[in-house]
Amino acid sequence: MKIDGGISGGLDRARASAAAQERRGYDGIWVAETSHDPFLPLLLAAQGTERIDLATGIAVAFARNPMTLAQTAWDLQDASHGRLILGLGSQIKPHITRRFSMPWSHPAARMREMILAIRAIWACWNDGTKLDFRGDFYTHTLMTPFFNPGPNPHGDARIFLAGVGELMTEVAGEVADGFICHGFTTRRYLDEVTLPALEKGRTRAGRAMEGFELSGPMFVVTGRDEAEMAAAAKGVRGQIAFYGSTPAYRKVLDLHGWGDLQDDLNRMSKEGRWSEMGDLIDDEILREFAVVAPLDQVAAGLTDRWGDALSRISFYTPYESDTSQWDKVIADLKAA
Repeated sequence: MKIDGGISGGLDRARASAAAQERRGYDGIWVAETSHDPFLPLLLAAQGTERIDLATGIAVAFARNPMTLAQTAWDLQDASHGRLILGLGSQIKPHITRRFSMPWSHPAARMREMILAIRAIWACWNDGTKLDFRGDFYTHTLMTPFFNPGPNPHGDARIFLAGVGELMTEVAGEVADGFICHGFTTRRYLDEVTLPALEKGRTRAGRAMEGFELSGPMFVVTGRDEAEMAAAAKGVRGQIAFYGSTPAYRKVLDLHGWGDLQDDLNRMSKEGRWSEMGDLIDDEILREFAVVAPLDQVAAGLTDRWGDALSRISFYTPYESDTSQWDKVIADLKAA
């Protein structure tokens, strides 16, 4: 199981942060699209590292189109000497329509078409295949030599797709190279919903699960003493509550019989009671979503829960922690 880290914040720290994480033993770096662009830091990370994978986790696909994504990924794949993972996600309708002012419809079908269109564009550049992609959502039929970068010396970037619902997960199995599990997932949800949907998509494409990667930012509650453990638990409870308030993620709660919690969290979010929402996440729910353990037991807890299912893992820690404290966890995971 590979261990991934992340970088965030200003571009002035991206190169040094990436280099430091490579030295500390991480296998990949993921950059999320939250308050900053996810691609620009990866260019700097590529310049400051040699072996570590560089990934968007995630880039909002529907805020862009297949051509812009294909071109940006081509450049980063070249700059990183073949280390890019183009991690895509759909986001939810209000953000696409009201934050990005972009169209929203049939997200799973649209995502499937977007990834196929990206691959068709790359095939045009790499293999000289005539660009003639015609779909319900995207059409790409023009590529002149002036706009063609030519074959990428490092081949195509890998495409990972994030999802929660079964339809989007099936699309990942069918057209992507890997799947990004949402942090708001449980082992039971992975086994009973995610893996069967991925297998269904792989079967539709005539492919096996072998070689298909599963990645996940998984919640961890840990600390060096009781005070740090309590602070970590509070941070994770709040993040679980935030995700739980989203109607699109209700299926995860429903599977465990906690569907009514989603109604309460959603109502509180609309009332602006964000700081109180975490109080509804009791210890049972916390432990279902997060590995809760002292630092010296975190690696064992992650391995026991996710080791036979995930190809790569990162630590989802929405709280302050000393970065050096994770070095022992990384070493223990690599030794497992």
